[in-house]
Amino acid sequence: MSDFLEARFTVHRDDFSLDLGCAAAEGEVLAVLGPNGAGKSTLLAVLAGLLRPSAGFVRVGDQVLTDVPGTGRGTLVRPERRAVGLLGQDGLVFPHLTALDNVAFGPRSAGMGRAASDAVARRWLEDVGLGELADRRPAALSGGQRQRVALARALAAEPRVLLLDEPLAALDVGTGPQMRQLLREQVARTGTTTVLVTHDVLDAVVLADRVLVLDEGRVVDEGPTAAVLAAPRDPFTATLAGVNLVVGDVRGDGVLAPDGRLVVGREPLAPGGQGAAVFAPSAVAVHTRPPTGASPRNVWRTTVVALEPGHAVIRVRTAGRPEVVADLTPAAVAELGLRPGSEVWLSVKATEVGLHRR
Repeated sequence: MSDFLEARFTVHRDDFSLDLGCAAAEGEVLAVLGPNGAGKSTLLAVLAGLLRPSAGFVRVGDQVLTDVPGTGRGTLVRPERRAVGLLGQDGLVFPHLTALDNVAFGPRSAGMGRAASDAVARRWLEDVGLGELADRRPAALSGGQRQRVALARALAAEPRVLLLDEPLAALDVGTGPQMRQLLREQVARTGTTTVLVTHDVLDAVVLADRVLVLDEGRVVDEGPTAAVLAAPRDPFTATLAGVNLVVGDVRGDGVLAPDGRLVVGREPLAPGGQGAAVFAPSAVAVHTRPPTGASPRNVWRTTVVALEPGHAVIRVRTAGRPEVVADLTPAAVAELGLRPGSEVWLSVKATEVGLHRR
């Protein structure tokens, strides 16, 4: 598939620089993940035309929306002329308009008559489950209902690209899953190319075809969602995926960590360059003395840093670069007598470790 949305640009500010390229095929959903300050909101602002980059371009289909050569002002199509919709976590619906008039705003702005735009708005309100609330103003709607109105308004304008900025972050636990499913259904039905910024890995798993991970203003991981989460190449991605990640030089049949630990995997990599070893916290065994007998090839001596409660398990965090965590049952933690400062040995079978080229 050829790229329908393509952007390559740099943004330089006094305390921050963003330098990246991203692309999405027509109808594809691209999730953008990363820690706070990574550049996710800046990316959306450039795509939406709300921010002029220092240099670079944004293209949708055969239309160039931004073209800044770095030596002059270049081209910057105004936000309202981009056919790019933006939906944030607060919805930002017009408080003085009914739900119907909010959704009809886009078609009317494009020159559609009142009767026709109202008919379009009613269809969209039905699609998002708010057909009976068309005459209510936002103040009479719940947070989840207002977000549904905002989604209907964004899609009723028939954007070529839809930008979603943490659209589920402000919703309660009961409403979030419903809205996530609604987003999935409507984006798939309309075939709208979508860029989704989120902190929630579940959003990426449920909604996205591909994932792009930003950290400190640069792309550190990207690819199909399942592939990125199964074989993360950056610590932030590994944390999202709930796995341990050791990145380092490929040595022998493993990856050499910064603190000197060699992590051996089930399928060795060709020597040289950087590699990543990935294994689940549940695959890490914790011992209070060196394991004996037919022990795994990966055995490390370390210290417990913290014990954190989880769902039916206790996460044991240990010292080292990088940190390795283990998930144990509460009974196992009690039997081992673990506490912060305890000296332990960690072991992981090589068959539980996946090795990937970085």
